[in-house]
Order: sequence, then C-alpha cells, then structure tokens
Amino acid sequence: MELLSVNVGRFKSVEYTDAPSGGTGIDKRPVEGPVRIAAPGPKGGAGSGLSGDTVSDLRHHGGDDQAVYAFAREDLDAWERELGRPLAHGAFGENLTTSGLDVSGARIGERWRIGGEVVLEVTSSRIPCRTFAGHLGEKGWVRRFTQGAAPGAYLRVIEPGEVRAGDAIEVLHRPDHEVTVAFQFRSATTERALLPRTLAAGAALHPEAAAHARTYVEKYRGTDSA
Repeated sequence: MELLSVNVGRFKSVEYTDAPSGGTGIDKRPVEGPVRIAAPGPKGGAGSGLSGDTVSDLRHHGGDDQAVYAFAREDLDAWERELGRPLAHGAFGENLTTSGLDVSGARIGERWRIGGEVVLEVTSSRIPCRTFAGHLGEKGWVRRFTQGAAPGAYLRVIEPGEVRAGDAIEVLHRPDHEVTVAFQFRSATTERALLPRTLAAGAALHPEAAAHARTYVEKYRGTDSA
C-alpha cells in the first residue's frame, strides 16, 4: 500500500459555491517534497491538517475530525471509465491519493501509519456537496457520486509529522465492528435505517455523525420503521 500523491489546494473564487468566502480550495494539486500533517484545531475555526492547504468553508470542512481527506486511485480509475475523461491525483479534492488501500472499505477507527511518522485515524465519509459538483462539472454529480457509495475517508491526526509521495501505508489497527466508511456513508445518505448501527464505532466516529445517529435513535425509539 502506497501514498501516490499529497495534494493541496489554494483559494480560488468560483460561482458554484455558497461558502461565505465566495471561494474554494477543492482544486487540489500534487506537490513535491514533504508536507507536514498535524491536528489543525476545532472545526469552525481551523482548516486543513496539511500545511499549505486551503479550506474555504469552515462551517462544513476542516477541523480535527476532518483534518485529512483520502481517496483511492482505484476509485478514481473507475470514475475515469464511467465519465470517459482523465482524473488526476487530487481531482476529487482529496489530500491523499492512495494505491492498494480500500479507503471506503476502511472501518471507522482504523489507524494508518504513513511513512515513518504520521498516524491517522478514520472518522467518517465525505458527503458530496454543491461545490464538489461544480468543481467536477458533471450533470447530476451529487446523485451519481452518492449512488457509487465509494466516498473516500476523512481522518484525524493521531501522530503528526511529514508525508510525501511514495511513502508506504500500513494499517496499524482495524476495529472489530462492521462500520466501514461506505457503511457510514450509506447511513447518512440512502439507508438511514443503518444509523443506529454506526454507533458501534464508538468514540472514533466523527462527533457530528455520532450526534446525527443518536438523534435518529431517539426519534424512532420504540418504533419499527423510519
């Protein structure tokens, strides 16, 4: 398993975002050399965990529990075939483009070591938004991406350090529960009845995802349907 590229984005003014800043950092490009990764701070006031990377809408992105976004090259390749167009590393706004790692099949709480220093923990799936759709320029993109159910993973930083393209990726810990990134994504989008089961991921689950699941449980406690 290997890190193919480390991707960062600069602020860019666009018409397809509702971010108060009027811009986005989703157009991420591979960079050469080492990039430092560290916990950025609480969501709402902190952005990306990668040095030099821009997060333009702090309402929905960035912060300790969404410090890094990873996407598998294998899934980009599948979308290349589906869309009939090339997709470079970073094309989906991911910070880390991986090879040989089933990113959407990773379990919430799974920990990866990248290179010799950095340890990251999987927290949740990415949810597609208007900015993502505008960036790709594909008709019906949010729906199509959701149906694909291979969303890539958000991660928090457990041990900071530097990473670079070519670093090895090692799975240090894989929890003993069913809640993969793809499972959590489906629970948040197309299969809400799965929400109670996502709580099996415990404290590793992104706090907002956990709160959403608990709200659902309370709403439908004692009922047989949603």
